[in-house]
Amino acid sequence: MDNIEEQIRIEVMNQIDLTYDVTDEEILQLIKNRIIIHSKEIPISLTERQRIENHVFNSLRKLDVLEDLLADEEITEIMINGPDNIFIEKAGQVIHSTEKFSSEEKLNDIIQNIVASSNKIVNESNPIVDTRLEDGSRVNIVLKPAAVDHSILSIRKFPKEQMTMERLESYGSISQEQIHFLKQLVQAGYNIFVSGGTGSGKTSFLNALGEFIPEDERVITIEDSAELQLKKVENLVRLEARNANLEGKNEITIRDLLKSSLRMRPDRIIVGECRGAEALEMLQAFNTGHDGSCSTGHSNSCKDMLSRLETMVLMGAEIPLPAIRQQIASGIDVIVQLGRLRDKSRKLLEIAEINGIENNEIKLNPLYRFKEIGEKEGRIVGKWEKVGSLIHTEKLLASGLSLDA
Repeated sequence: MDNIEEQIRIEVMNQIDLTYDVTDEEILQLIKNRIIIHSKEIPISLTERQRIENHVFNSLRKLDVLEDLLADEEITEIMINGPDNIFIEKAGQVIHSTEKFSSEEKLNDIIQNIVASSNKIVNESNPIVDTRLEDGSRVNIVLKPAAVDHSILSIRKFPKEQMTMERLESYGSISQEQIHFLKQLVQAGYNIFVSGGTGSGKTSFLNALGEFIPEDERVITIEDSAELQLKKVENLVRLEARNANLEGKNEITIRDLLKSSLRMRPDRIIVGECRGAEALEMLQAFNTGHDGSCSTGHSNSCKDMLSRLETMVLMGAEIPLPAIRQQIASGIDVIVQLGRLRDKSRKLLEIAEINGIENNEIKLNPLYRFKEIGEKEGRIVGKWEKVGSLIHTEKLLASGLSLDA
């Protein structure tokens, strides 16, 4: 059937009149006509006809085999290692998909369509690009020569519904007590940094935290690829970084956007992810009266995140380490550590308060920790323990809020 599908695709392409803009309906009719002709020679079932029709149409007008994978709401990640090797993540498990592109050229055509829709460029001179699909799904592209064998396309699918704390609780990722605790901190204007490994749910968690932001505040989000959806915030400004063009000009970095955001009269600044030198501007924004700001970063623990932040700041400026630690200690109030356990579940693992500096080291005050108890039917069973109390309650008191449940 794959041969028939490819044959029909070629025949329809040859039939399309390029002298005017052909509509989707006309292309569908051409496909149906070709299927009828072929079915007279080889019996084709109704199910198979529909599959061929969808595949051929998607290959001509949409994103080819990606369309079916993107439409499947159970799939959370799509990893394409060349035209014949497509892997998908479903229910936390990575499996080899039966779908494949007809050729490397077809895969590259789809990549160029994706990139063009977001006004970006990817080629041999600029082989690595981060972008997004229309629905907000995150896309990473690596072409030759950076990719040795084939063009690589990775898609982190954007959930159809915005992530909420209620949904996170239903998944067993967080407890009701912690939701109340974080709600009070966000409303009181504590600066929160969300850390965790790849795929631990940092962006989704940041979206969920956004539901606690008061509606009358002006919020500016700054990201590499705009993913955050803070739908409850009316006065929202979304900023997105941009890569350099073919001449190496017109690049807009997160650092540039952070500097500009300070002139926009923000109440809160949310940086989607800190990966490098922009960490210095992020800390300066946190330290210049924008209480309630948030950001995310990659790390294995709350303590590791502090070291990573120090390293990222040093990537952008030669500042003495004590000065950097002072900026971190005064700018960030609370670190929330997320993780992905061996059963593929995502959990809030730790909440820690930054409690100043002692002996030139940043002190952490652990507040909550997830404790594993055992396993049941392949799922990790555990509970959250309250291991400490918030020391710096000044912002809570100033806001008239309380941590009492």
